[in-house]
Parts: sequence; structure tokens; C-alpha cells
Amino acid sequence: MEVFHRSPLIPDREWLGFLETLAGQAAIAIESAALFGDLQRSNIELMLAYDTTLEGWSRALDLRDKETEGHTQRVVEVAVHLAREMGISESELVHVRRGALLHDIGKMGIPDAILLKPGALTDTEWEIMRRHPTYALDLLSPIAYLRPALDIPYGHHEKWDGTGYPRGLKGAEIPLAARIFAVADVWDALRSDRPYRAAWSEEKVREYLRSEAGKHFDPQVVERFLSLISEQGHAS
Repeated sequence: MEVFHRSPLIPDREWLGFLETLAGQAAIAIESAALFGDLQRSNIELMLAYDTTLEGWSRALDLRDKETEGHTQRVVEVAVHLAREMGISESELVHVRRGALLHDIGKMGIPDAILLKPGALTDTEWEIMRRHPTYALDLLSPIAYLRPALDIPYGHHEKWDGTGYPRGLKGAEIPLAARIFAVADVWDALRSDRPYRAAWSEEKVREYLRSEAGKHFDPQVVERFLSLISEQGHAS
């Protein structure tokens, strides 16, 4: 610290003590700012590491289930965009993104004989397959930073009319993130080739979403999604 004075200065002990106090407080403030900056950088690096790990998990699931390869990355982009349009705040979008990345993480608990079966599943096999949202809850709930992202992995198979699983939630009982993701998920799935069917045309998928509004899907989410798709079509 430098002190400039317009006239000769003869500091006494009290003056020097005051200057030393100011210098000490300035040093503490500078050190605190540096520590805070380091902490922020560490937090950012940690969050990036977390999210990179989640992306690795989702890619591992895609590799295991070849017929849905690339599905997760596509549906994450659609779900986050739609969630933003539906008014979900930027601070909450991070949880939507993580939940979308991990929407099928519970399938890690499904035997390959069922998950990779080329033909139709039996009633017993479907019962096992429908456990994957509960497996996701069991897997992710102990991880504190992922609990806010559980709405999608645990709730994306619920249906607006209450006929979904695993809890049979109805209407607005279903978390908004899960209602949004359900539309994005089905949109991408139906427009992709599967071993048991060819990809549907965009218009056919639009009609299906309209027909399922109020049954499978939240009508407001379907309306906003179809509006977005139309806007993008006009823009392109």
C-alpha cells in the first residue's frame, strides 16, 4: 500500500496503526476474493466432471441397447428446448438435462434377455421391464446432486390419464419435467427405425401426438411442442 500526501507528513504511532489496520483489511479482502474465485473454479470443474460422467453413463446405455443408439443425445436437446419454452427457469434446466440423460438408467437392472429381445415381450417380461423407473429411483436417489433430476427417470412413463407406471399418477400430479420429456421421447422414438418397424413420417408422428393429447400426454405440452416444430419448419 502506498500513501501520497500533498504536504510533508510526519506520521505518529496512532496514524501508523490506522494505516496498518487498513492494509490488513485490504489484504484479507484480496485473499478472500482469491479464495472465492478458486472455489468457484473448483465448483465449475466439479460440475463439468459430474456432467461428463452422466454423458458417459448415457452413452454406455446406448451402446448396450443398439436399437436406441443416439436417441438419448437427440432427446436431451429436444427436451431442454421444450422445457425452456414451457417456462422452466435456467437454473432448473440443468436438472431437466441430467434427468433426460439418465431417463433410461434403470434399464441397467433389466436382464439382456428381456431388454434385447427381438420379438414381443410376454406379460411377465413387461412386468419386469416396467420396473426400470423404480430401479432408476433406487440407483439415483442416494446421490444428493441428482435427486432434483429424478422427475424424468422416475416419471417419464406416467400418463396424463393415470394409466402409466410405476405410480399411476394423473394429470398435474406428474412432474412437469416428466410430462415434457414424455412428448420429446415419443417424438424421437417414433421417427427412428426399429427392428420391428420403420420410422414414421413427421406428419404421422404429429397426428399421433395430437390423438394422444389428454390421454398419454399433457395437452398443453403437446400444443406447445407442435407449435415449436411448425415454427422451426417455417424458419428452415
